[in-house]
Formats: sequence, C-alpha cells, structure tokens
Amino acid sequence: MFNKLSVSAMVLTIGLAGTQVVQAKTVHVTMTAKETTVQIDNKGTLYKAWTFDGAIPGKVVRVTEGDIIDFKLINPKTNKESHSMDFHAAEVHVLEEFAPVKPGETKHFKFEARRPGVWMYHCGASVMAQHIARGMYGVIIVDPKEGYTKDFPKPDREYVLIQGQYFPDADNYKAMLKNEGSTGSLINGRMFHYDPVHDPDASLTLAAKPGERVRFHFVNANINNPVALHPIAGIWDRVFLNGSPKNILYDMATYGVAVSEAVSVDIVSPEGRTTANAIVDHTMSAALTGAISVLINSPDADPTAGKGDNILPRAVDK
Repeated sequence: MFNKLSVSAMVLTIGLAGTQVVQAKTVHVTMTAKETTVQIDNKGTLYKAWTFDGAIPGKVVRVTEGDIIDFKLINPKTNKESHSMDFHAAEVHVLEEFAPVKPGETKHFKFEARRPGVWMYHCGASVMAQHIARGMYGVIIVDPKEGYTKDFPKPDREYVLIQGQYFPDADNYKAMLKNEGSTGSLINGRMFHYDPVHDPDASLTLAAKPGERVRFHFVNANINNPVALHPIAGIWDRVFLNGSPKNILYDMATYGVAVSEAVSVDIVSPEGRTTANAIVDHTMSAALTGAISVLINSPDADPTAGKGDNILPRAVDK
C-alpha cells in the first residue's frame, strides 16, 4: 500500500523577504511489472495475470493537489511482455512518459498532480485491453490542497472499490476486444470479494458504525462495460464526479460510471440500529457474477477498518 511510498519535502521560497513560504512535496512511487498467477476468487482459482507488484489491483497511490509524483516502473528481464504506466491524473506526453517499457528496462518520469480527484491508472502497452483485463490497473487519489469543507465533508471511513471484467482465457485478446468470454466481475481482484451472502467462501465484509459517513472511491476498470453503481438499502448522499469536490450530485440512487471513469460516493447509514448495504453494479449480469460488496453498519465495527492503510482490504490467499 501507500505506506511504502517515501515522501521528501522540498521547501520553495517565493518572492522577496516577508512573503509566505510554500511547501511542495515530492512523492516517490516505484512499481514493478510482474507476470504471475493470482487468486481470482474465494475458493482459490488461479489466473495468469499481469500486475503491478504482483496484485490486482495495484497499490493505492495517495497524494495532495500540487504534489510532484516521481515515478519509476521496473519491467524485469524475466517478463515476456512490454508494460507501461498511464496515470489518468497526469498531463504529460503520451508517447514519452507513457511509452512502453521492454523487459529488462526501467521507465522514470515526473508529473504534478494539478487537479484533485480520484483517477484510474493502468498499463497502456499494446494490446491495452489485454493488459488491463489481466490486472494492470489501480487508483491514484489526489486530495484537495484546501482539505475538507462543508460541501466536501471528511468521511468517517473510506474504501476503494475497483471493478474489472474476468476473462478466463487470458491469452485471447481478440475475444476481449469483442467483449466475448467474460464470465465474472472482479471487485479488487476477486469475484464476490466482500460478499459471504452469495459466496460462502468469502471471508471479508466492509465495516462501519451506524450513522457514519462512508466514502467509496470507485473505479470502473472494465475494458468494455459501464457500471450502474447502486447501494442496495441506501442512497448515495453525495456523489463527487471524478472524486472532485467541485463536481457534486446529491441524493442519487444509482450513478452510471463509464469505462475508465472514477467517482467518490458517500453513504450515511441510519443511526441507532445495525444495518447492512450491498454495493452493487445494478447490471445484473455483473452483480450476480461477482460485483456485490457487503457493508455492515454495526456498533462493534473494527475501529481500524476503512482508515489509513486499510481502505483497500485484501482477502488472504488459500
């Protein structure tokens, strides 16, 4: 997770004596492309994945508006494929910073996180659909420099949910491009990752206390299908399009998330009683093949769940 990122502060003095000192920080992020096998469901099915650092999705990158991201992608010589990095939060040169990296080579570039929000990152090497479908994606959260406000309130808990399509035939990119052969929906790399209701092998649910504001940072990493993001037994109190505090919708039952789009959505459960919500893709073919996540709102919720480094929980492999 992002606790492995090293942060160095650079103090920049602007103007003459008497002016304010502005701090900007450089966040160093290193990822290694790993062609490996991962567990794709709760019963232990293995999948030939391409990943960042060996997991689907890659680690959460979290910075503040104005930070400089100093990024390095390592593609070990043991890999067979070229890989790359496309940060949707970056405004750079597609043929330079986002260029593919051959096995045995390393790519290094910097960019400023100029716009607050929640953004997908993914491999952009050819065939891009295959690299994404096989697991090379994640999220970068750019917190606003002014912090939380009345319109953009501080949540009590946060969770990252990243949805992807599961294509069992990982080598058949032509079928992927035709949207053929997808048999499941992955949430943070697994079908029914947080849903013991529909999958008795699931070991995790998401947790909050009654009355808390829970913010979900959601990314649609499907290669073809939009998502109808809905909280069963609840209403999205606020929807922040692209995670930006400037883009707010209120009181939404369902929000449509385009392919590669990200959104932050808040839900506030009733106070004084234990309740549960199911966070689903209301497209039934997706929900009933893996895109359901259960949120339990109970007084005895783990106080560390949805906080700090625990915003993207991962089940232990079998």
